[in-house]
Amino acid sequence: MNLKRKTLTGLLWSVGQQFGGQLISFCITIFLARILSPAEFGNVAMLAVFIAVGSLLVDSGLTSSIIRTENTKQKDYSTVFFFNLVGSIIIYIMVYFLAPLIANFYHQNILTSLIRVYAIVFIINSFYEIQNARLMKMMNFKIQTLIQIPSVLASGLLGITLALNGFGVWSLVWMNVFQSLLVAVFHWIYSGWRPSAIFDYQSFKTHFHFGYKMTLSGLLEIIYRNIYVLIIGKSYTITQLGYYSRADSMSQLPTSNIYVAINKVTYPMFASISTDNKKLKMVYKKLLQQVIFWNASILILLIVIAEPLFRFLITDKWLPAVPYFQLLCLSGVLYPLHAYNLNILKVKGRSDLFLKLEFIKKALSVLGILAVIPFGIFGLLYFQLFFSVISAYINSFYSGKLIEYTVKEQFIDILPTIILSVFVGLTIFFLDQYINQTLQFSDLMRLILDSISYYILFLGFSFLMQLNAINDFKQLVFKR
Repeated sequence: MNLKRKTLTGLLWSVGQQFGGQLISFCITIFLARILSPAEFGNVAMLAVFIAVGSLLVDSGLTSSIIRTENTKQKDYSTVFFFNLVGSIIIYIMVYFLAPLIANFYHQNILTSLIRVYAIVFIINSFYEIQNARLMKMMNFKIQTLIQIPSVLASGLLGITLALNGFGVWSLVWMNVFQSLLVAVFHWIYSGWRPSAIFDYQSFKTHFHFGYKMTLSGLLEIIYRNIYVLIIGKSYTITQLGYYSRADSMSQLPTSNIYVAINKVTYPMFASISTDNKKLKMVYKKLLQQVIFWNASILILLIVIAEPLFRFLITDKWLPAVPYFQLLCLSGVLYPLHAYNLNILKVKGRSDLFLKLEFIKKALSVLGILAVIPFGIFGLLYFQLFFSVISAYINSFYSGKLIEYTVKEQFIDILPTIILSVFVGLTIFFLDQYINQTLQFSDLMRLILDSISYYILFLGFSFLMQLNAINDFKQLVFKR
């Protein structure tokens, strides 16, 4: 199977896995949001940064090194497997004893027991990370899909059952733990790989040399991504954190899913052509335009329909989260530009530059965040929007130099899509306001009419303007 066909097949399965799993997960979250309170979601949000940091430290970037390395042998897989397993146990023990300090930081005593249970996922995840990395390396996303979707569905049903029976915040914790357990079990059943009793020091040294820089970069990213949760949880009410957490989760649904689904395929594909700058630039340009085309249009539409969407899906009690959601959606428009440029640095083996850029960006960001804290949550959100543009520029500048794809070229390539998305979004927004004042449609009817009208206009103008993304999409779908 040639690279193009393998990539397309992998992409279809990856998209199916990501969106199928996330659609199920989203529906389950809707049920849970109707049953549980914003404060209970806020409790789990407080743990997110610690779970994310622990998971990152367990792996130390070694699985990323496995994926990008050619001719990976059994000794490489086994070495990384045993390192992750031992590391997960050590990290869990540390978190167990640090749990009371985390609870004291937020002044929430329940967090001690919550994180001690939730952190079990460190150990569980270490049992399947290598199997998952091998499947990604082989672009075998069919098995990943058949693993992910049943796991999400079964764990979600458990979470809903527990919530209906009064388990409160514990229903969210046990749901996540059970999902990790199912994913691990299914990987051992279906992946076809088992570790050997090998720990090769030279192999470990090779992968760790690449991985530790990625870990430090990832650590900065996680802390930065969750610094808003830390500040809101510490400085404001747990209910406000619950609103922010739900808004952030819903705003990331299209962005992160599009990115994750495509990245699973494109990262190993980029790695396979990393020495051919001309080909890498061409492929990256097409990918960037395609992802921005769908990402920007979806996010702008979500901004327009935010209020009826929240009211219809998770009831009036979550409406205070709507303005948070709208600003976070706007911040996510340039996320693909930010993320895929970082992938260029990784496949080029420039983890040193990756780390330096992440440190500089995060240092600047923290200073900015500290400056806007007195302006409340909206000060933080507007700064997040501003800094998303700065981050995209910095990443584009340095990765662009490696493949001769300048910042100016990148922005010129994506600007027509963004301008069109905003123009159509404003048109639908004013049309919705006018019709709603005169005809008083239900929330469901508004969502249907606004969405259909938006994409009729957006796709119609895209064809008229002959945007590269729509032309590439036609060729991909109709093969002409």
